[in-house]
Amino acid sequence: MHGISERDLLEFALRNDFESFLKYSVLTLNPGMPFLPNWHIRAITYQLERVRRGEINRLIINLPPRYLKSITVSVAFPAFVLGHDPRQRIFSISYGSELSLKHARDFRSIVESPWYARAFPQMGLSRSSMRRQARLRGSAKPLRSAASSPGLAATIILDDPQKPVDAQSKVRRDSLNQWYANSLVSRLDNKETGAIIVVTQRVHMDDLSGHLMSSSGRWEILTLPAIADIDEQVQVGDDEFHYRRAGTALHPEHESLETLRALQQDLGTYDFGAQYQQAPIPEGGAMIQRSWITWYDRPPERTTKTKILLSVDAASKDGPQNSYSAFSAWQVQDDHYYLLNMERGRYDFPQLRAKALALAERYEPTVIVIEDASAGIALAQELRSMGRHRVKAIPVERDKATRLYVQAAKFDAGRVHFPKDAPFMPDLLAELLAFPHGKHDDQVDSISQALAHKFSGYTLDNL
Repeated sequence: MHGISERDLLEFALRNDFESFLKYSVLTLNPGMPFLPNWHIRAITYQLERVRRGEINRLIINLPPRYLKSITVSVAFPAFVLGHDPRQRIFSISYGSELSLKHARDFRSIVESPWYARAFPQMGLSRSSMRRQARLRGSAKPLRSAASSPGLAATIILDDPQKPVDAQSKVRRDSLNQWYANSLVSRLDNKETGAIIVVTQRVHMDDLSGHLMSSSGRWEILTLPAIADIDEQVQVGDDEFHYRRAGTALHPEHESLETLRALQQDLGTYDFGAQYQQAPIPEGGAMIQRSWITWYDRPPERTTKTKILLSVDAASKDGPQNSYSAFSAWQVQDDHYYLLNMERGRYDFPQLRAKALALAERYEPTVIVIEDASAGIALAQELRSMGRHRVKAIPVERDKATRLYVQAAKFDAGRVHFPKDAPFMPDLLAELLAFPHGKHDDQVDSISQALAHKFSGYTLDNL
């Protein structure tokens, strides 16, 4: 454009586009390191802009560690807001003074950079206030005493308000939750329009994020697991959405799916589920207790009494918002159940039939049990008509929770065994221990169906 330089365009972008502002902030704080743009950054900046515009004033962002959440929310966002309105008062609080001091140093590096001064020249009139703001942020005490800090705020940011280890203590969780309700909210200058932003990784079912989400419906919630567990649309602009497929990594250029799966093995189901998947599992498990889980390296040698069971939980449809179909293969011996394999996916009917046949050929089951509902009805009929496998259709007589409850004694007695190093186990264990509070239950239903089957006394006629 005639008369407008590239610098003018850049400064315009820095003033009016928070994502561009964030990019320059990151490059300032990490010189020489590339800025890796990704849709999840757009999702975060969009919600923060909604806060700045006054469209929402309660925001929870649940995000895995090291995905730019602190730089974006606790450093760049306050600098951006104050660039537009130096009179704003923003408190940023973290669990410890070292983290708060780092945020303060990063904040100062941004607001004292030449590009910031050019983009927000009016801040030259308020440089002293900016330094006071930086000192305030830098003097933040550990969270347990942060409520004693002076003054009122237009915006309060809680960034990782509790250490993961502290969140395992009910006393400390309750103390934080009570501090929020009794002290923090009173620090807002205006209780109606003042904004509170909570940005954190999940560390417990009843951490502050979980507590707030369960106690009030006024929160805007942005939850971004490291590995997508469902297909979903995530809003990244006023009329823009990112479509994320189940099983994809949050930011593959930063952490690939392979890296995340390896991390899942290293951290274990509990820590990875909470901190990376934003889906903490109840302590010890919910319906099925963690202490009931038993493992095997190799299944026992088969005898003439060994039975092989294939349990199929067929979903009603194959669309992206529908349930998975789950297949579990079992070796049953001396009243003990050894899980050989678990597979799940979203299949149309030809794919469902092909998967069932492939697993039947692989394991040569004594019997295939299929839920007598939805696609399972047609699948059972087709497999029977082929005459190659014994098939039993299982009528649906109880809800999923009751079906597993009836089988819980087998877990408690140590009669259900899982393969120790199987790649499907982390996802399965997370679903099993969270049930019935988790997002999925298809694998659980396949398990309870298998455990409910009685081998004794059947004939070809009643299969």
